[in-house]
Amino acid sequence: MNEDQRWLAAAAALAARARPLSRPNPGVGAILVREGKVVARGWTQPGGRPHAEAVALAQAGDAARGATLYVTLEPCAHLSTRGPSCADLVCASGLARVVVGCMDPDPRTSGAGLARIRAAGIATEFVASSACAASLSGYLIRQRRGRPEVTLKLALSLDGCIALANGKSQWITGAPARAHTHAQRAKADAILVGGGTLRADAPRLDVRLPGLEQRSPARWVLTRSEAPEGWSALRSPEAIGTMEGVQHLFVEGGAQTAAAFLAAGLVDRLLIYRAPILVGGKPGLADFGLAHLSAAHGRWHLEERRSLGSDTLEVYSARNPTES
Repeated sequence: MNEDQRWLAAAAALAARARPLSRPNPGVGAILVREGKVVARGWTQPGGRPHAEAVALAQAGDAARGATLYVTLEPCAHLSTRGPSCADLVCASGLARVVVGCMDPDPRTSGAGLARIRAAGIATEFVASSACAASLSGYLIRQRRGRPEVTLKLALSLDGCIALANGKSQWITGAPARAHTHAQRAKADAILVGGGTLRADAPRLDVRLPGLEQRSPARWVLTRSEAPEGWSALRSPEAIGTMEGVQHLFVEGGAQTAAAFLAAGLVDRLLIYRAPILVGGKPGLADFGLAHLSAAHGRWHLEERRSLGSDTLEVYSARNPTES
């Protein structure tokens, strides 16, 4: 990994602090570097403003002169009632160089941000960064596909079950896996279950980790009926594009809901928690319409596998999830 890629990866790590509080804006990370040392850093603030570049430049002050700005997303070029564009702030900063890890697909900025900075006499460079693209996955999918990024979570026994044959189920996985699930919830804008799960289990779907309770996502239910108080209704998986401001949707089940999202081709990431037990009961995934086994191959890429206590987590991503 070269120097530019290393600093961009560091900026992407900062961007994680903005998710999901920056909604409806993307969570961006920025680092100012001069002579190999960090001058300032920033990430998008709650509610979307100030942007990461504005935070870093304000923190640096005159120390920004002659520095290099590493930023995960191309600085915005469009005007806002909430302040000047980041491209204009950069132009007035005295920076020597700007390195961007991901170009902005928003037509109001796309290419215009770097062009404006270059016209001001500041060297610019686009260095494609997988770390930056991953940190912006929800925003990129929203811009390119008109919908949020969808993560499907499945907690299964070794034989792929989520409940006993009579439907009774509680805590297939252990405490470490459940804590990990809550941490994933804290990164989501919205969380969704099916109507059957809501009626049978009355899940809270909140975040129960110390210090993160306020990051509980908005609750949605897949149903054609009216949603109960405190919930919003989604009529079909294909309607996720209407979820305003939602960049990251966490789908927790059950079997019919999981199958519906898979059948619609709307799942970008899979989190599969496997407990070392055999149940012989209700499967975790309903039929989602595969006619030939060959169609099941080639779509999913294993990103990570780790132990969580006695359980195992496997993370899979769809091929090229952020591309058109």
